[in-house]
Amino acid sequence: MTISMYQASVPPLVRTLTNFIGILEKGEASAIDRKIDPSVLINSRLYPDMLPLIKQVHIAADISKRGAARLAGVEAPKHEDNETTFPELVERLKSTIAFLETLTAEQIDGTEGKSITLPVGKETMTFEGLSYLLGFVLPNVYFHVTTAYNILRHSGVEIGKVDFLGKA
Repeated sequence: MTISMYQASVPPLVRTLTNFIGILEKGEASAIDRKIDPSVLINSRLYPDMLPLIKQVHIAADISKRGAARLAGVEAPKHEDNETTFPELVERLKSTIAFLETLTAEQIDGTEGKSITLPVGKETMTFEGLSYLLGFVLPNVYFHVTTAYNILRHSGVEIGKVDFLGKA
């Protein structure tokens, strides 16, 4: 059986970001129930030199939309990184999902060998489409969603593996 670049990219990204929305909503509900200012959780981090929850959301959304857009050969929508509340972060993920859902298999399939060049800090990285998707985009999205999950779990939010993976 063969899997297409589209099937390996858009559906897993949409599923992950959809599950991420549920995790953030549980985070907000937990803060409210425990009478904690939600901004405390939004600005929490696992360690002082790590990025806070809010940046984990921004980066997961950005890598998802930019990754799929590069494969599809289209421009990704821009976000201002000005969200400060759980509902605003959820809306950002929803708008990212909405963009991903505009992409078609015809745009992405066949991009396994496509040359993808992107700036990373002061460096430039070049990939072929398949290694870009499997070795950069998906691992980065999973890393940032997992880190956000861990921030909330460490902060006492009652979430579990099913929240991360979603229901089959």
